[in-house]
Amino acid sequence: MTWRGPTYRTVDGERIDGAWCHVWQRSRWDAEYYLDDLIVFADGSVRCQERTDLAGLEKLLASGRIAVPRPGAPDLPDEPSKWRSRRGEPLTPDGFLSEVADKIEELNGRPSTGQRCWEAIRRYQQEPDQPNRALLRDAYLAVPPHRRIHVLGDMDLQDRPLRILLTDVGEAVDGDGPVVTADMHQETLDYFRRGDEGVAREQERRAVQHADDPTGPGRAAVTSHQTVYPQGWPEALGLFVLRNDYPAQIAFAGELYSSVVHGYWALSAAGAADRRHIQEAASGREAHDLGGRSVRRADWAAIRLAVMGGLLRAKFTQHPELAEVLLSTGDATISYTGFSDSPFWRDVPDGRGRNWMGRLLELVRSELLAEQSLGSHRDPESPRVTGKSTSSQI
Repeated sequence: MTWRGPTYRTVDGERIDGAWCHVWQRSRWDAEYYLDDLIVFADGSVRCQERTDLAGLEKLLASGRIAVPRPGAPDLPDEPSKWRSRRGEPLTPDGFLSEVADKIEELNGRPSTGQRCWEAIRRYQQEPDQPNRALLRDAYLAVPPHRRIHVLGDMDLQDRPLRILLTDVGEAVDGDGPVVTADMHQETLDYFRRGDEGVAREQERRAVQHADDPTGPGRAAVTSHQTVYPQGWPEALGLFVLRNDYPAQIAFAGELYSSVVHGYWALSAAGAADRRHIQEAASGREAHDLGGRSVRRADWAAIRLAVMGGLLRAKFTQHPELAEVLLSTGDATISYTGFSDSPFWRDVPDGRGRNWMGRLLELVRSELLAEQSLGSHRDPESPRVTGKSTSSQI
C-alpha cells in the first residue's frame, strides 16, 4: 500500500496525527467495489466511511466490506522460482492489518517492524550467535509479508541477504535457491558491514558539506498579522511595525516615501502622475488602492522583489528602533498574513501563498545581524553598504 499524509483530527483541542491509503470498499447498494480512503490515526482509530479500530478493521476485512487487493483482479502468474523471483509476497487482509498496526506505531514515534528488523540485524552483527540469529528470524517474519522484499532498501538484492542469513548451512534458500554455506553467511555479514561503512562515509561527507546547518531547533514561527488601529498606531512598538503600511518615512531611489506601501506602489506605476499621486497618498491603504488602479511599468514583475527588498532594507536601516523589533524575532520563521496583499506576498493556509514578505523580512533581519557582527571588523578603507539608495534608474 502507499501511505499518504500528513492528516490529523482534533480531539479536545489535541491534534491526533494520521495517515491514509486507498482500499476497496463494497457498496451497500449494488455490492460493487469502489476505491475509498482509509485513514489511520495515532490513537489507534481507523476511519473508512465509519470509525472503528484494529479489531473492527479485521472484521471489515473478514466480511469483505473492505478489500485488499481489488476483488476480481486476475491472479498473477506463478513464478518459476521463488529464489529468482523479484516479486514480493501477495498483499493479503492479514498482511494489510499488520501494515496498519505498523503505521500506528510509526505515528506514535515508535519503531516499526522494519526498524525492529534492522535493530536485530545490528545485534547479530555485533554478536553472530544462534540466539541473536533466532531473534533476527523472528524480527524478519514480523514484517508484513508483502513488505519484506523492501525491508533492506536494496533495489538490486532486495531481501535476499536476509533470506540467505536465515537459512541453515546445507539448506537451499527458499527451497529452490542456492545451498547455503558458512562462507555465504560470512559474505552476508560483509554485505551489511560494507553498507554500514558506506553510511558512515556519507554521514561524514554531509557533516562537512552541511557544516553550517543549525545545531538545534530554531524559535517558533512569528506571524505578522494585518492590523487596524482606528485610534492611531500604539506608542509602544510591537510586531505591527513589520507591516508595510506602518508609517515610517524612508528615503529610497532619490525620493521620500511615507511607508513601504507608498514606495512599492509608487515605483510600480508607469506614469509620473500616478507615481506622484501614490507618493502623496494620505495612508497606506489609499496608496495601495491608487497603485492597484494605475498602469504597471513593463518590467515590474521582474524587479518587484528587488524593489521590495530595497524598501525593507531602507526602512529598517534608517529606523534603528524598528530594526530592534525585527531583530527581536531571532531566527524564527516569519509568516506574513493578511487579506489586502496578494498570495505572492503573504502566507495563505491553502498553499497558494508564497510568503515573499516574510522571506524578505528574514533576509533583511539576517543582513542587520551581519552588519552588527561584522561591522566592528570592517576595513576602514572599504565602502559601507547602507539601505539608502541613490539610484535614479527605478
